[in-house]
Amino acid sequence: MADDTMNLSPDRAVAQPGAPIAPRIIAVEGQGRLLEAVLPAGVSLLESVRQSVAAHGAGSAVMAIAGGTLAPLHYVIPSLPPDASHAAFYSETFTPAGGGRLRDGCITFGTRAGAPFLHCHAFWTEAGGTPHGGHVLPEETVVATPVTARIWLLDGVAFAQNPDPETNFTLFAPVPAPRTGEGRRCFGLRLRPNQDLCGALEAFCAAAGIRHARLHGGVASIIGADYAHGETVANYATEMYVRSGRIDDGIATLDVALVDYTGRLSEGRLRRGHNPVLMTVEIVLEPL
Repeated sequence: MADDTMNLSPDRAVAQPGAPIAPRIIAVEGQGRLLEAVLPAGVSLLESVRQSVAAHGAGSAVMAIAGGTLAPLHYVIPSLPPDASHAAFYSETFTPAGGGRLRDGCITFGTRAGAPFLHCHAFWTEAGGTPHGGHVLPEETVVATPVTARIWLLDGVAFAQNPDPETNFTLFAPVPAPRTGEGRRCFGLRLRPNQDLCGALEAFCAAAGIRHARLHGGVASIIGADYAHGETVANYATEMYVRSGRIDDGIATLDVALVDYTGRLSEGRLRRGHNPVLMTVEIVLEPL
């Protein structure tokens, strides 16, 4: 098994199995509307989200979720890669007895091979109150008690999963979609590896003439973490979600939660210029 410095260079770039692909920021303009909803219980997380989004005439969305219980809960955390085919990988699947009481998390909902699919990173507590976090498997995990959701419904832009030769994963990215109604202007974004998360958002906004914006969703991975409060996560393989994010006067502020490949949890405000993307960042930016 490789150690935690595998592929890690002094500037905190991680070598991916494929060549870098341009553009480094994938952006599709559309519109969106905000919905406060409760994800129904008794079905898989994927079906619960699908029902909630479809009920409002949308096919893709990003959302923040909180509360409720997931049981059974099936999840993975990041791991070191077993071979050179990936820069990082997934652990075995964990299925805690009794499931988990959701604290919060983020979801990107769209399609994979034309069928509904989602990407979810979250924190929760398991039996005895032990906190855990990771990548929730949406088809196997069931919403046992209702989950609250702040949903940004997308129109004119959607997220679709396709093979990504650079990382050798199948990943969500924004694609154009039919525009059917009214909404607020927004951009679906995917950030590719080895660019600073805050810096990339700031550069996109500068190029688009956007001074102020609100961020919605935010399922991602970054290379370790460097927080503004001084904490550092050295282990490079992580899963992350954005708890809140804004652009004010062209400056990005992101508060995130993260689990590394040891299962260690951390959270806080990212230090600008010090947190490059590992595999991907999926997020929606709403100009204000």
